Amino acid sequence: MNDCLFFGSNQKPKLIKNEPEKITKPIQFKFENENENENEKQIKQISTGYNSTIFLFENGKAIEYLNKNDSNQNPSKIQIEENIQKVTVDKNDRIIQDIVSGGFSIYLLTSNQNAYGIGSNYFGQLGFDFKTLEETEKPILMMKNVSKIFSGNSSNHVFLLNSNQELFGCGDNEFGQLGLGESRKETKIQKLTKIQNIPKGKIIDIKCGYSHSIMLIENENENENPKRKLYSTGDYSCNGLYKNKDTYEFTEIKTSLFENDDDILDFSIGRYHTLILTSNSKLIGFGDNEFGQLGTGNTETKSILIQIELPKLRFNENISNYHLYCGNNNSFLYYSPPSFSNLEEDLIKLFERKEFCNISFKTKNGEIIKAHKLILKYRLNQNQNEIEKLQEIISNKSIKESNQIFEMIYSNNSKINPKLYSEIKEIINSNEKIEETMKRIYLNENENENEKDFIIERKEKQYKFPKLILIMRSELYRGMFLSVTEDKSNKVTDYSELSDKSFQIFEYWIYSNQIKEEIQITQEIINEIEIGIDYFQLNQTNPNLFDLIINKFKN
Repeated sequence: MNDCLFFGSNQKPKLIKNEPEKITKPIQFKFENENENENEKQIKQISTGYNSTIFLFENGKAIEYLNKNDSNQNPSKIQIEENIQKVTVDKNDRIIQDIVSGGFSIYLLTSNQNAYGIGSNYFGQLGFDFKTLEETEKPILMMKNVSKIFSGNSSNHVFLLNSNQELFGCGDNEFGQLGLGESRKETKIQKLTKIQNIPKGKIIDIKCGYSHSIMLIENENENENPKRKLYSTGDYSCNGLYKNKDTYEFTEIKTSLFENDDDILDFSIGRYHTLILTSNSKLIGFGDNEFGQLGTGNTETKSILIQIELPKLRFNENISNYHLYCGNNNSFLYYSPPSFSNLEEDLIKLFERKEFCNISFKTKNGEIIKAHKLILKYRLNQNQNEIEKLQEIISNKSIKESNQIFEMIYSNNSKINPKLYSEIKEIINSNEKIEETMKRIYLNENENENEKDFIIERKEKQYKFPKLILIMRSELYRGMFLSVTEDKSNKVTDYSELSDKSFQIFEYWIYSNQIKEEIQITQEIINEIEIGIDYFQLNQTNPNLFDLIINKFKN
């Protein structure tokens, strides 16, 4: 079953039958009128509008609860992917990487790092003068070289972050929610404007409410572990700063509830309320509580940060696998498998999934910590003695230090803890990138035969892969292996449309993110690769496979 808690407004639409319109304490959310198997699908994402709530599952299916006059209206199943595929952008931007909803606008981020906007521009939230462009049903280019887009389900403003960590914003600024400073108090900013005086550090996330915004910054000081802090701007009644006036630039949110060893894992903003999840399993909230959306057991609005009591959850799974989502007037806390973006980050997240770890180490306090033997085999200096040396080091460390050691080995990132890294650097092959590690695993086919635990069968031929690598590269296999109900048999046969040469291209790319030099590309292969990308549901890293194929064909 999904771990999903719900609290707040239970109307328009009514999400839980036989419960009041206001649910003031977190209760278990169950999917009505669904069979048992469907109930057990893992939630990937929740999205709400003014009249509907959509649950997207890891297997690609979705359920939408609609506000209908008929109170007996059942939830409807929808396929989010089909709707997304109908959205077209410039022909050179083949892949939509992210979709972000505003109050009355939608923003698209493509593989070419271009940001597009659709919908209302009444507040200038598409970055154009309202008199020139009131609204649009077709995507319009807002900005190039964009790495992230930030908005909110009730906001009329948006932020765009470029690859140089420069932040730009536009749209509604009546309460200072764009963080432009005291000198910029226009109610509508109709042109993308650079946000000055941003706190030092790396911008991890920004969430937008109707009249306030909150930014998550990570401290990148090499002499200490990365620390995340929250900064807020906008409407004083819901910005968490306890000041009786609006703020016009991002200011740190401070509270005694954040302990020294506590870190911010996730946070979310509704129309006027905010929830924060910390590494010490605390749920903290503030803001409007008219519908019980803070989960405090009453409907009193909270102008200061408070801790919210939660029923027992399966935090033994890892608290970082829980996620928050705030609708306009309700909230969800749900368990979801990690989503992956690139190989270095994938390894860290898969390290947290113990079912993919097959070698054990014991810490100084006797705790058992597990890792993946195949990865250690190549990340260390390819010597059994190195694993023994690693066990000796771990035996003198705490569980927290041990986790940091494995994160540095997996990611090859010494900045996680430079002091600890100095103890392990002699046994790490620190010059090798993860792509090279994956490639060597592929090339040493016979040596790694026992580590390949999944079979793809096509045209009476068998191809063996480590599940770990397929999960990192393919949305299809990630959903299959990480879902609690998907068929976990070790054979997939749906690749008959691919020629041997095209399948070899996929096989080599999955390991190395490269194309074999000796492969000759034809138009027929290009057509098959397009089909194969859909089959595999490949993670389109940079450079992505289709771009590599086209470039090789042109050259």
